[in-house]
Amino acid sequence: MNYSDVNILLINKYHYSRAGVETVYFNTARLLESHGNKLVYFSMDHPGNEPCETGRFFVPYVDLNVRHGILDQVKIAGRLLYSFKARNNLAALLDNNHVDIAHLHDICHQISPSILHELKKRKIPVVMTLHDPKLVCASYYLFAGGKPCEACCNGKYFMTVKKKCVKDSFAKSILSALEMYLHHVILDIYGNVDVFISPSLFLKNKVLEMGFKRNIVHLYNFIYIQADGPDNESVPDDEKNTVAYVGRLSYEKGLLTLLDAARLTENMGVQVKIIGDGPLKEKLHNKVKSEQIKNVIFLGHLKKDTLYKEVKKSAAVVLPSECYENNPLSVIEAFSLSKPVIGSRLGGIPELVKDNERGLTFKPGDAKDLSLKIEYLMENPDKAEMMGKNAKAFVEEELSPDKYYVKLMEIYKEALKKSN
Repeated sequence: MNYSDVNILLINKYHYSRAGVETVYFNTARLLESHGNKLVYFSMDHPGNEPCETGRFFVPYVDLNVRHGILDQVKIAGRLLYSFKARNNLAALLDNNHVDIAHLHDICHQISPSILHELKKRKIPVVMTLHDPKLVCASYYLFAGGKPCEACCNGKYFMTVKKKCVKDSFAKSILSALEMYLHHVILDIYGNVDVFISPSLFLKNKVLEMGFKRNIVHLYNFIYIQADGPDNESVPDDEKNTVAYVGRLSYEKGLLTLLDAARLTENMGVQVKIIGDGPLKEKLHNKVKSEQIKNVIFLGHLKKDTLYKEVKKSAAVVLPSECYENNPLSVIEAFSLSKPVIGSRLGGIPELVKDNERGLTFKPGDAKDLSLKIEYLMENPDKAEMMGKNAKAFVEEELSPDKYYVKLMEIYKEALKKSN
């Protein structure tokens, strides 16, 4: 079979550039199209969506972050558990478009895995990329009570309710626990996926360890190297003691620890740039103000070109996560810009950030350890530059689009064989 002739159904609940999942989704689409593959999309009808020929088949838009009336809440709960609407819409799409294989990304809640039954009915092989531990954790993060949590190991989903770990709500935790029991115990619905892709060895091993015994293949995410000017240009003198955080401003990202580390490095002239937005924004601003931390600057959400310029001007990128990261794009993007990363020694981060090779790691939640690693790179700019060059070489050699495409086609081939 000529794999450029394979028609691929790409599914993700958002069809606009929203977060790391969507970056992978659209990068994959761009890569497949560049090799001649015909793509068909299925998603949610969000007002911010990119234009799409199959948009008329998308499931209706729902915002789960706003308050709804009782009737709407009941409808949304049903959609989360098993969306007949999503399955019917997908059926209509498939009646009008031929596909050889389906590649799923994030489908939970807004779409629901009900679509797997329609794909199985039509004998369409299914590949699914795991972007988080959702298949073993109702709250997505394996994080509760301010630290990593594996209480739901081996199907103990009732612990979701006991810990009230879904948005600190009993109602949402109960619904999420029911969702897990329905999908995994009663329907075994993910048994309809032929091959799962894990972008990190950590996530693959963790979900297997927690009882999800399926066919999981490891394949790192890839990145397109930016071609708009040199990415190894010298850091400006006034930015040489600057480190940047890029990502969501939320509790599990370890940003309170980063602020404590910033305060400890203030006397060295270190400046910490925090780029992004999220629910912890106000608390972070209040902490900086109340504790008079003078070396932190908040830049908010930046468009990609501006974001990359800020990263290029920094000596290093910091990822202080206190939850299990999978294969963080912020690390890969920093590497592609020849920047070393200082990351917490947790989850999939150490797979990418090899100590003294492509950056430094520190003990999660330990502001003193983090401050020492920041100081080390500031005091040893030649080593920081060497680590940045190593990081760029790693991206070019291991995370290239061409290498990813070859491996992805091997995975598709396996799924096609399994379904025959």
